[in-house]
Amino acid sequence: MLEHIKQFFTSLAATPEQPQLPDFKISVAALLVEVMRADSELQAQEQASLQALLQKYFALDMEQVDTLIKAATRDLDDAIDYFRFSKQINDNTSAEQRVEIVQLLWQLAYADGELDKHEEHVVRRVADLLYVTHNDFIKAKLAAQSASQSAS
Repeated sequence: MLEHIKQFFTSLAATPEQPQLPDFKISVAALLVEVMRADSELQAQEQASLQALLQKYFALDMEQVDTLIKAATRDLDDAIDYFRFSKQINDNTSAEQRVEIVQLLWQLAYADGELDKHEEHVVRRVADLLYVTHNDFIKAKLAAQSASQSAS
């Protein structure tokens, strides 16, 4: 019942300029934004990579991607932990899809050509919250690392 009331008020808050986005997309985007911000150095390369990853993963146009990033950043700034985001993802994905999301996180972490220890820490924490096995965590990391090296 409380969830229905919350959804009702949330739907009232939507405006034509800021349509409501599904929580799942916001959750994925928020975790990606957190990886990007982890090293305290916001680089144009990482921003472009974030936009490209979201555009490809969710099949969005650039305007939708920008709206998604703004919503995710706002939600992330209000969050005290990653639980809300990981719960949304866990509730809406299979184990294989969660590994894909971890691979997206790794791809963003490697976007600037180097892996910062803070970025790695965020990806590791998120992978644990998404119940990704260590084996799949490492496979996702190696796949992202390999893609990063071949793009260079």
